[in-house]
Amino acid sequence: MSPVIKICGLKTAAAIDAARKAGATHGGFMYFDKSPRHVSLDEMRALAGLTGEMKRVVVLVDRDDDAVRDVVAALSPHMLQLHGDETPERVAAVKAMTGLPLIKVLAVAKAEDVAAAGAYGVADLIMFDAKAPKNADRPGGNGVVFDWALLNGVSPGVPWILSGGLNDANVAEAIRQTGAFGVDVSSGVEDAPGVKSPERIAAFTAASRAAYGLPVLDHAA
Repeated sequence: MSPVIKICGLKTAAAIDAARKAGATHGGFMYFDKSPRHVSLDEMRALAGLTGEMKRVVVLVDRDDDAVRDVVAALSPHMLQLHGDETPERVAAVKAMTGLPLIKVLAVAKAEDVAAAGAYGVADLIMFDAKAPKNADRPGGNGVVFDWALLNGVSPGVPWILSGGLNDANVAEAIRQTGAFGVDVSSGVEDAPGVKSPERIAAFTAASRAAYGLPVLDHAA
């Protein structure tokens, strides 16, 4: 399995094109109406055919079964990302219902948050993200970095990826320090909340690929 380089919060054809051409492996689509990156079911249907070889990931926050079925039908995703307070039992239920691989996001502020990953062996990937600030109205995409040292020696039993305040300037060091199997970015490739920058997407993806020893692609190709 190759390293994961995920550009999350994709909303436009231009952003998808930039991520695909730069060599991102996964593209994330938010189905969470409090997020400036939220996309409707109709928008998902329109964007689904643009991702090329990138894996499509729908991001859900504590959604019920009906909503899960709706997004699967709209986007035909390759994976689901559960970014709320879902329990291990809920993760298992969603996986059984959809038959799709799952990413479970865990919010990190202290060592105990990292240790909680051990209960989520049913997930296919764990994503460690920074815990949202107290006044935040969404669990991720806040541009916050947590203490990467908390991940020293972490072994949750499944591959894990890193998120939280990453950008093209710090992602290589983040990979070096943590040994993360993959990286995820949203606000770090934006000009404004929900407004993706093709140039920043290309720079982040290039820096990530270089750090993983992968060829850096010509994003203009």
